[in-house]
Parts: sequence; structure tokens; C-alpha cells
Amino acid sequence: MQQDKIWDYFQNEGLQHGQFPEARQRFVLKHLRAGQKVLNIGVGSGHLERLALAKGTIIHALDPSERAIERLRAELGLSERAQAGYVQAIPFADESFDVVVMSEVLEHLDDEILKLGLAEVKRVLKPGGMLLATVPYQEELGANTVVFPDCGKVFHKVGHVQSFDRKKMTDLIQGAGLKTVQITVTTFIDWRRAGLRNLLKSTIRVFLARLGEGIGDPHLIARAQKVF
Repeated sequence: MQQDKIWDYFQNEGLQHGQFPEARQRFVLKHLRAGQKVLNIGVGSGHLERLALAKGTIIHALDPSERAIERLRAELGLSERAQAGYVQAIPFADESFDVVVMSEVLEHLDDEILKLGLAEVKRVLKPGGMLLATVPYQEELGANTVVFPDCGKVFHKVGHVQSFDRKKMTDLIQGAGLKTVQITVTTFIDWRRAGLRNLLKSTIRVFLARLGEGIGDPHLIARAQKVF
């Protein structure tokens, strides 16, 4: 399907299309602990897996792109802990994970796959386990569409089919039978960039993002728990 082709491209040739992907991954890492069994859905460059391994997390990975999974297995030696597959049919056993990470993934899924996928996430979470998700906040999907000249079809430039606000995310979580723990709006900043100018620019971006202004690249952060 066309969506698979778009995803495969951005998981391989087009890896670093987003703003500050490493900053986002380091944000996610703060919510992981040594010894936890964690499933990351949507592997990208594999940088989160590298960071998690260094922290002592027992990291697992799932991605539709067989190329991305083959690369991850070769580079990090994850073997069967890295699987090619889809969120609506997660190839891991019930109650396997303390945390499931879906960072910049949910916006790529249509309504049916969202519902099926979160049911699978609930299945593979241990009781008390957490889902950590990040998505663009209130994205105007129409403003990011492109026309492919060869076929005349219109696509979102990075394959997004969903736009999220707080209510939509809350309804999605509750509909999946999970308990909402926290939903916040922020942006991902690499605070390690040197210089006063970068500090000021980053501070302004955070302020604009929390107001929901697109120029601040706002993202919604959701944490949800499996309570039974």
C-alpha cells in the first residue's frame, strides 16, 4: 500500500526529516528505567534503541519496514527482540512489557488501525504498564499535503492521516481501556546547543509550543496505564 511505501522511505532514506529527533528520543529515554522491558514501535534510525541499551533497558523493537529491522539487528544485535510487523498484530506475547513507546507513530494510522493497534498495545502491556506516545499537536493536515506529479494523487508529505488535540487523545486512550495518566503539550529542544542566541530561540519555541502555535512545533505527550 502507498502508506507503507511512505513509511519505509522515512524509516530509511529520509530518517532525519523531523526537527531535533535526538531531543525527542532523549525525552522518551527519561521515562525509561534500567531493567524494564520496553517495546519501541517505529524504530527510525534506531537511536532510541542505542540510548535505551546504554541505560540498561531491555529494549524490543517493532516496525513495518523489514529494512529498518534488519539494520537494527545487524547494528545492535537485538536478534528476535527486533521484529518486522504491524501494530495491529504485535508479534509478542501477552503482558510482556513494562512500557510501550509510540513516538510520532499514531498520526500515521487510520481510524481502524488506531483502534486495533491500541487494543494490541493493551494486550502486550503488563498490568500497571505504561504507554508513552508523542504526536504533533493540532497539526493542519491540509497545509502539509503534496501532489505526486506522476500519478496526480495527493498525500501528506510525511504520511500523516491524523491530527490530535487533548480531547481526541483522551478519547482514544479511554476507548482502548487504558487510564490517562498525563497529557501535556511541549516541544522537543536540544538544550545542549551552545550560545545565548540558541537559548533564547529555544525558550521562545517552548513558549509558542505550549500556546499551540505551529511555529513552535508543538507536540502532545500522552502517558497511559493498563490498570487491569
